[in-house]
Amino acid sequence: MESQLPQQWSKFYLKDVNFVNLMMRRVYNVLIVANPYDEFMLEDDGRVEEKIYNEYMELGLRYPPTFTQVSTIPEAEQILATTNIDLVICMPGNADNDAFAVARAIKDKFPRIHCIVLTPFSHGITKRIENEDMSIFDYVFCWLGNTNLILSIIKLIEDKMNLEHDIKEAGVQLILLVEDSIRFYSSILPNLYSYILLQSQHFSTEALNPHAATLRMRGRPKVVLARNYEEAWNIYRKYSKNVLGVISDVRFPIHGKKDSEAGLKLLKAIRKQNEYVPLIIESSESGNREKAEAQGFHFVDKNSKKISLDLRHLLEEHMGFGDFIFRDPKTKEEIMRVHNLKELQDNIFAIPNDSMLYHISRNHMSRWLSARAIFPVSAFLKDVTWHKLQDVNLHRQIIYDAIVQYRRMKNLGVVAVFDRTKFDKFSHFARIGEGSMGGKGRGIAYLDNIIKRHPDFNQFEGASVQIPRTVVLCTDVFDQFMENNNLYPIALSDASNEDILQAFLKAQLPDDFIEDFYAFFEATQSPIAIRSSSLLEDAHYQPFAGIYATYMIPYLEDREEMLHMMACAIKSVYASVYYKDSKAYMAATSNVIDQEKMAVILQEVVGKRYGNRFYPNISGVLRSLNYYPIGDEKAEDGIASLALGLGKYIVDGGQTLRVSPYHPHQVLQTSEMEIALRETQTQFYALDMEHIGEDFKVDEGFNILKLKVRDAEKDNSLNYIASTYDPYDQVIRPGLYEGGRKIISFSGVLQQGVFPLPEIMQTAMKYGVEEMKRPVEIEFACNLNADRTGEFYLLQIRPIVDSKQMLEEDVAGIPDEECLIRSHNSLGHGISEDVADVVYVKAGNDFSAANNPAIAADIEQINHNFLEEGRNYILVGPGRWGSSDSWLGIPVRWPNISAARVIVEVALKNYRVDPSQGTHFFQNLTSFGVGYFTVDANAGNGLFRKDILDAMPAVEETRHVRHVRFGKPLKILMDGKKQEGVVLI
Repeated sequence: MESQLPQQWSKFYLKDVNFVNLMMRRVYNVLIVANPYDEFMLEDDGRVEEKIYNEYMELGLRYPPTFTQVSTIPEAEQILATTNIDLVICMPGNADNDAFAVARAIKDKFPRIHCIVLTPFSHGITKRIENEDMSIFDYVFCWLGNTNLILSIIKLIEDKMNLEHDIKEAGVQLILLVEDSIRFYSSILPNLYSYILLQSQHFSTEALNPHAATLRMRGRPKVVLARNYEEAWNIYRKYSKNVLGVISDVRFPIHGKKDSEAGLKLLKAIRKQNEYVPLIIESSESGNREKAEAQGFHFVDKNSKKISLDLRHLLEEHMGFGDFIFRDPKTKEEIMRVHNLKELQDNIFAIPNDSMLYHISRNHMSRWLSARAIFPVSAFLKDVTWHKLQDVNLHRQIIYDAIVQYRRMKNLGVVAVFDRTKFDKFSHFARIGEGSMGGKGRGIAYLDNIIKRHPDFNQFEGASVQIPRTVVLCTDVFDQFMENNNLYPIALSDASNEDILQAFLKAQLPDDFIEDFYAFFEATQSPIAIRSSSLLEDAHYQPFAGIYATYMIPYLEDREEMLHMMACAIKSVYASVYYKDSKAYMAATSNVIDQEKMAVILQEVVGKRYGNRFYPNISGVLRSLNYYPIGDEKAEDGIASLALGLGKYIVDGGQTLRVSPYHPHQVLQTSEMEIALRETQTQFYALDMEHIGEDFKVDEGFNILKLKVRDAEKDNSLNYIASTYDPYDQVIRPGLYEGGRKIISFSGVLQQGVFPLPEIMQTAMKYGVEEMKRPVEIEFACNLNADRTGEFYLLQIRPIVDSKQMLEEDVAGIPDEECLIRSHNSLGHGISEDVADVVYVKAGNDFSAANNPAIAADIEQINHNFLEEGRNYILVGPGRWGSSDSWLGIPVRWPNISAARVIVEVALKNYRVDPSQGTHFFQNLTSFGVGYFTVDANAGNGLFRKDILDAMPAVEETRHVRHVRFGKPLKILMDGKKQEGVVLI
């Protein structure tokens, strides 16, 4: 629903609240000073510590305090001198000294400590309090043996300690209680707190997982107690924007003198400042009811037997606690009741106009949200008042948009516990089960979290960045499935992959998940990828990527049919843990197969439907290190492989387009027409939307279509990603034109700025590396729309860990005398210690380029022998390897030199050609990890010790070429970050 909102409200950004930072200051240690009798009462009859502990647990509160009890002032002083005490509670003393005397003695020595006096009430005490200076104690309470009071005292002190910080940090709300009767506030506070704490337990269910729920409770409203007019007015003035409501007595001091109308005066002054805030008068003089109601205040009678219920009812109705009840403004009858945020979002357009108007004009919705600790939305809506925007439907739209944005923001980056009543199209990530999410699952959750914490991802006009909707079936679901169906015997046997798969397909998944899966289909309404996420996969130090299966299923209108396919896919992924390759890989990496546990990721497939097929416009893999930088690229600028269609094409080694995100205008494959026609994508993968049924195969690609680029042209899916080859003018033009072959060049997004793909890739790489603290590989997919907008989805992040790429030594620091070949301008990265052969062109100063074609023929024959023996070699020669112009270098094609592990271009004194950096074989160099060295000893760029090779016997020799073999393998070191390469003697 697109809304036409006034400018200041159409674009708003909700900042999330970090509940971790709330209620940071706590009462951990309480010292109770009491006479032996009371101490016994607390210990034995009241069991204060146990009761408080149970109350904390019941209310879901953490950190219950510990209690220390003493009965004399010297004992108290000794504890205070040696232990960190946060609060002292002084109870009735013995004959010599009462609670006040004890409290004074303690305050004299420890003036900064929070100190409370608990005293039983009698006529004598009341007189005493009137004449005592009470200001040195935090509060005085009336003690009737009720341990709930102790809980309330602790919460009251904690609220006071955290008030200022939490209001600034998050906009936490407060309820102001104005009451000077010790007797009365001692009984009302426990009621008030138990109600608020219970409510905070209810609203914490808005959180998406148990940990977040516990944290949310820290956002509950605080209670602040004021005992005279000045104190109350100062608190109100200071925190007026965050006052949820005021409960006030009528008779209390103004300027130190009791005033029989103080409460009415205070509430009138507050009403002048704020027309919405709920104000409640409580009084034991029934005459005050008329006065209160005449001013529009609510009234509670202190003499009522059910005062606590009356008060709760008012809090529920007017301060936003409990459900939100939409009422008929005339009859005040209930029209609709919503329990949580999602219900409000789902029903907001169904509320009758007059009821909607009644509630928004009184700011009820904003208050309900504040009481539930949904501060970002409530603060935003508080500003959108009826005075400013007198249009009920616009109000509805604004409230709806704000809730949607808030739920999106809350869902981002959070591993929610799957709840079918809450999972909808605004949800991102949830888990089913209590076990581990596996490597891939954690990677996706982490990506979601990175997007949430870095708003830069969504700063690009017309582009959204997110993860696809994802649900993870945790490893405990796998354990349950394996045990219930007794699958371990066949799984761990030597049965064939096919037999294992069939056994798993016959097994039964638990029925508990059927409704959850239906809710997931409903929310995604797209094909679903079922991916493996094993404990070891994408683990930080073991690259297990690609060992297990990923299946895709089409979206079907028939939910049962889709459920059936999904169940088969999940069971097929489970089976893949026990296939031959997986077992072999486990053995090779010294992991035990029965330690491997499998979580399964259910994820919407990114793409669009074109007839019977489904695929994205762009898939890509981004690596933060590029070991083959060309031109002005640097290794840390990273490199992306882009392809049309499903990303499986890239993983399977298809022909992709390589581009550095920081150099999108410099694409080698499209730099020359001949290369572009030869080395760009001609085929792509799509999901077959009509292939349904249970014929799942060990090969997960059984329902993937392999199509030609011209099929995509018919689908109209090549907008902005293709160029057209014009055979008449022999040129390639960016964009789509009639006739002519389509080249997948991504020119619209790379060079013409149609969609900010390079910038998003840069952002993903920057934060990926920053967060993982190591080089990363990121998979993504992208949908482009005709109007130049698009959605970019991050699918996976994993650290790049490759043992052959772990270079410990400083290549540049190795002395020249240890080197056979050295280049300060090399491509490639890693260590190789299994090549003992060098093939080199015997070029001296009399070298003539006229012989180059003959040299190419010799090398082709030598290469053929290497391929037959399954060996590799180092190839050295003058000029550019692979040049089509034989005057510039030796005109070999890749198949003629395919067994070379390192290729070296050497400049001769009389034959110097600008280095080519291996451009002719670039795709093959990068695909096979071959090194490419450029050496120009005359210009001081590296060295080639030809004299050593000339002195060795030849294995074979032609007129132009020699092949020599060392007794043991040479060590090849390539540092791709610094472009230093050496071959050690």
